[in-house]
Amino acid sequence: MASQNNIAKKRIAALDLGTNSFHAVIVDVYSDGRFRTVDKLKEMVRLGEGVVDNRLTDDVMDRAISSLHKIKILCDSKGVEKMLSCATSAIREAENGGVFIQRMIDEVGIKALAISGGKEAELIGRAIQHAVSFEDETVLMVDIGGGSVELIIGDNETITFSTSKKLGVARMAGLFVDNDPITETEIDQLCDHFKKELSDVFEAVDAYDIKTIIGSSGTMENIADMIANEESITASVTLNGLEYPTSCFQEFYDYFIKLDRDSRLDQKGLDEKRVDIITPGLVLLKLLIEQCGIRQVRISESALREGMVLDYINDKQDELELDLLEQYPNPRRRSVFELLRKCNWHEAHSRHVTEMALQLFDEFREELNLPDEDRELLEYAGYLHDIGYYISHRKHHKHALYIIRHADLKGFTENEINIIANVARYHRRSTPKKRHKRYRKLDKPLRKRVKKLSALLRVADGLDRSHYQNVQELEIKKGNNKIQLIITTESDPQLEIWGAMRKSHLFEKVTDKELQIFPKEDGKVIAVEQPTPYPEHKS
Repeated sequence: MASQNNIAKKRIAALDLGTNSFHAVIVDVYSDGRFRTVDKLKEMVRLGEGVVDNRLTDDVMDRAISSLHKIKILCDSKGVEKMLSCATSAIREAENGGVFIQRMIDEVGIKALAISGGKEAELIGRAIQHAVSFEDETVLMVDIGGGSVELIIGDNETITFSTSKKLGVARMAGLFVDNDPITETEIDQLCDHFKKELSDVFEAVDAYDIKTIIGSSGTMENIADMIANEESITASVTLNGLEYPTSCFQEFYDYFIKLDRDSRLDQKGLDEKRVDIITPGLVLLKLLIEQCGIRQVRISESALREGMVLDYINDKQDELELDLLEQYPNPRRRSVFELLRKCNWHEAHSRHVTEMALQLFDEFREELNLPDEDRELLEYAGYLHDIGYYISHRKHHKHALYIIRHADLKGFTENEINIIANVARYHRRSTPKKRHKRYRKLDKPLRKRVKKLSALLRVADGLDRSHYQNVQELEIKKGNNKIQLIITTESDPQLEIWGAMRKSHLFEKVTDKELQIFPKEDGKVIAVEQPTPYPEHKS
């Protein structure tokens, strides 16, 4: 009889939406926390080439959507039960990155989370630790992407330093490389820029006796593959764990850096679609080797997507260990959290949105004439607003209304359940309308409360459009005719500003004031052009 630990519990897919390529991995997850790769797919989309005036062009978005359809077909054919999808720097930084993420949902049925560079570095570090033997040494982990570079210092158990820098090869090629082959002047300019941006990394490396770089993702893999071919190192089955001395890299660098495009195309091991952007990656790796005193480079085939899988498994293990009765003695709260667990709630996002919604409630309770007990109902609506995903991404706001109304929540009156359900339902798409059956059945005082609470939740939900808690601090400034939200974020704030402003109509209506949202950096409020509010949805 097969052991329970050998029976796959769930088949999931992890999708890394990078600047150059989209990578998908499909894995089976087992009850003991292991996972086994079932299939992989890579689509070169070159998002970085389709950015004009900090906006993704329609052509590049169409190309990316086409690639996502292929990935979705593969996942469906393999019986994938859940898709994890993370968007990185190209989408994160684009002014219309939110538009592309919404197109993914509407046209493909894939919901992407726009993660911060810090989160990306954390997940990559975890994946490398899982995939490669560190041999009890502290190493420098490096993932050179198209838009960003992640650098992590750690051993096989801990991470002591991690950062993400906007130094990706596509970005650097566009900024510094105009000639083919690259000139010495351009190399010097690249190195000067790298040294300036990586000063904190070099300072952190100096605290350790680091002799090894472990590289992950396409640029590092392509360099390793080319060196393996030059040195006749066996790498036909896998690059994972492949190691080469820095002396081999130096010899290869001296030869390769002088090649023009046609000669690079003839180089065995180089992906044709990286031929125009690989050079800044070699310059960066050479600088890291020299500045950090590196003696050997090792490769990890696991990167962001495997880190996403490990993060998911860790979250589910924690979730299963909850002791709800001990943690929540109040039957109302316990009943809510039982429902959340059953519906596989998006805990980090939902808690963060709820925290901001309650901050807005506390600020506007008096002028909106809301009773104190509505704070608790708003809290539960915030926790529950996304549980409709348990049924389907499409119309998940309506599914949330249905689930909450029929979940047999304990300790609540019917009116309270109706308020929670309707506020959760109106966190997205249409604002409350009398033509909506469930809303119409509420008496007038309840409808007013739903409308006001929904207005707060909609803005709060928009402020975590990335689903990765990018807003670290929210300040509220009220004037006679305007309300300003000042946000301090971990990384680029554009997606959160866009997300909140597209849901600002109801908030402005109930407060009778214009809403403006500004980022704050280094203690200073940054003046940015306010996005045009979207027209209201009909459903």
